Amino acid sequence: MPVIRLTTLDDARLAPFSRMTDAELRDARQMVGLARAVDAQDRAAANADADGAATRATYPADPNRLADGLFIGESRNVIERALAAGIEPFALLLEDCWLDATRPLIERLLARDPSLPAFVATREQMRALTGFTRTRGALAAFLRPPLPRAEDLLAGARRVAVLEDVTNYTNVGAIFRSAAALGVDAVLVTPACHDPFYRRAARVSMGTVFQVPWTRIGSGRDWTREGLPLLRAAGFTTCALALSDDSIPLQDRRLRACDKLALVLGTEGDGLAPATIAACDYTVRIPMDHAVDSLNVAAASAVAFWELRVSHRD
Repeated sequence: MPVIRLTTLDDARLAPFSRMTDAELRDARQMVGLARAVDAQDRAAANADADGAATRATYPADPNRLADGLFIGESRNVIERALAAGIEPFALLLEDCWLDATRPLIERLLARDPSLPAFVATREQMRALTGFTRTRGALAAFLRPPLPRAEDLLAGARRVAVLEDVTNYTNVGAIFRSAAALGVDAVLVTPACHDPFYRRAARVSMGTVFQVPWTRIGSGRDWTREGLPLLRAAGFTTCALALSDDSIPLQDRRLRACDKLALVLGTEGDGLAPATIAACDYTVRIPMDHAVDSLNVAAASAVAFWELRVSHRD
């Protein structure tokens, strides 16, 4: 299928880019509705053809393919890293100013799957569809892969990060980028933590959210009831990064001596919950100068990942 220059904004395959919220893209019922809408559109196209054959390649609309939902990736770099991780695309949308730069990627995608819709829009159409005044390259809707079990991620890991209720997408993305660069084997996010696959988080991470394995940990408001026993059963020492009277410095030899470490990071502003700090094995601080008491959580994660990475063990 060649690129599709938009003449209408009503194509059902455009819904993930325009009419569906992030929550709806993760809602199984919404995915069933989307699959049915795409299927009905393809049937209508076939019926409109004089020979009864579809005038364009149809896109498989099996609801089971969409069972885990969709997410949106923005920019060529993010899209290519998602593809390298084996994540399956659903549709592509780009403003015409990005066509020449994106054409090699489009040709690769269509060579692999000729039925993949690749839409090209004018700036006015893109704004009307997405509400964005500016995009940083192509947008791709991807089939969300099922999350692995936390037990499986922990089985082969030595350094993991736990993000407790981090609700800033920029921070989530930046933490993943540091995790990828500094040897963190997996990231575990609590139920209230924002989605690492969200468009902004994935873009800030430079696509590393598709390289560092991650999953959810815990199922209730107090993730520690399930999460901390799980970490300890897998052999991890838990470290809460927080200011406390009994905290130890990041370079403490006791931490470097641990074969497996789980670094628990809290949301910007409030930090970790007091119950989380009390339940962890250690409370850890980053020594600072000039009366500065704390760093942004993304900056703090980078410092901690660097200092405690496996290659720094004595």
